[in-house]
Amino acid sequence: MKVLVTGGAGFIGSHVCDAFVKAGHEVIALDNLSSGKKENLDPRVRLEVADIRSPEAAQLVRSERPQVLLHLAAQMDVRRSVEDPRFDADANILGFLNLLEAGRASGVQKVVFSSTGGAIYGEQDVFPAPETHATRPISPYGVSKASGELYLNYYKAQYGMKYVALRYANVYGPRQNPHGEAGVVSIFCTRLLAGQDCTIYGEGKQTRDFVYVEDVARANLLAAEADYSGPINIGTGVETDINRLFSLLAQSAGVSKSPGHAPGRPGEQMRSCIDNRRAQEVLGWRPTVELAEGARRTVEYFRREATH
Repeated sequence: MKVLVTGGAGFIGSHVCDAFVKAGHEVIALDNLSSGKKENLDPRVRLEVADIRSPEAAQLVRSERPQVLLHLAAQMDVRRSVEDPRFDADANILGFLNLLEAGRASGVQKVVFSSTGGAIYGEQDVFPAPETHATRPISPYGVSKASGELYLNYYKAQYGMKYVALRYANVYGPRQNPHGEAGVVSIFCTRLLAGQDCTIYGEGKQTRDFVYVEDVARANLLAAEADYSGPINIGTGVETDINRLFSLLAQSAGVSKSPGHAPGRPGEQMRSCIDNRRAQEVLGWRPTVELAEGARRTVEYFRREATH
């Protein structure tokens, strides 16, 4: 199977490329390298450098005619989306439509869309939230991801293009970019290992569902092969507050220093946790890496990176 992974040189995208290469598929990565890195890619992955909003990206889809489009390229910083909603929509809605139109013209059979299980539900009524939970995002980032899912539903109804929208919890792990990307784990790891102060915004009692990146990559592989269309949550179903997260990372880093605190940030949810039972039923997927082990692996990755 030939697959095109947008954002393929990025944090999650490169792990998705790894999973597909190991499964024996032909993999093309499309990335503008604004945050992705060539070094993240397996040598067997072909890298094409272009922005998803560009005519060149659309032409790549038309000429390569992949069977499956795995769309991970995105403006993914919630705070930036609050500060600049137009930029967020330009990348996450118009960029995606550029690829969908090219995919429709070239016969793409399926789209696996990286959505969000944190931002799409907004402040939850139940914990963990199932896919049937109301979608009422409180950030432009969440709005753009919800829009992507609605467009996919339209393309399926109108053109028969199958899709799976993977609603990720908070993904963490090796290769996460601590500079500008929305990744509290990578930021804490980098600062802890450098002996720098860490800041928690708010009291640190806000909770998230942290899922390890290799588990997420495996979900993408299963989704590409599944005979199913619709949204699927990819998370652990476990709430962890930011204070607890910091403690696990500090322990793994061998640091006993306490974090500082600063005022909470606008657009940030207080609690987020998603139900993964549909993923178990439809994909046969469940997370395999618990947070303590994932934290240890991630700290070790950043420790190795710091010595290079």
